Amino acid sequence: MKVETFLPEDYRPAEDEPFMNERQLEYFRRKLIEWREELLDGSRSTIEGLQDGTRNIPDVNDRASEETDRALELRTRDRQRKLVAKIDAALRRVESGEYGYCEVTGEPISLKRLDARPIATLSLEAQERHERREKVHRED
Repeated sequence: MKVETFLPEDYRPAEDEPFMNERQLEYFRRKLIEWREELLDGSRSTIEGLQDGTRNIPDVNDRASEETDRALELRTRDRQRKLVAKIDAALRRVESGEYGYCEVTGEPISLKRLDARPIATLSLEAQERHERREKVHRED
């Protein structure tokens, strides 16, 4: 069984400490878990709202507006479902010791990038190259 790493509440990963040490890994693990729980709580409330919100609205315009709102909500939740899968993959990388390293170059991903986008799998440079290639192929 893994011993939990002590992490002060005001802890932020710093460039002057060893990259992806126990404290940094624990910081990102907690951040990912918290984000995942927020998304799952939102999904649960959406499901409850959809179950409770089935109403017979006589006005055609009001009904269309409500259906549009529901479709938008479901689309948002679908995006979040995909995001939860990426968070789960990031948590697996934390456990395996692969978290924080670029999938393409193997170089460390900057702490600022990981703090802003904890599910990042590419360094900023590799991500920019990927997006440029995507743009070129889209224009063909």
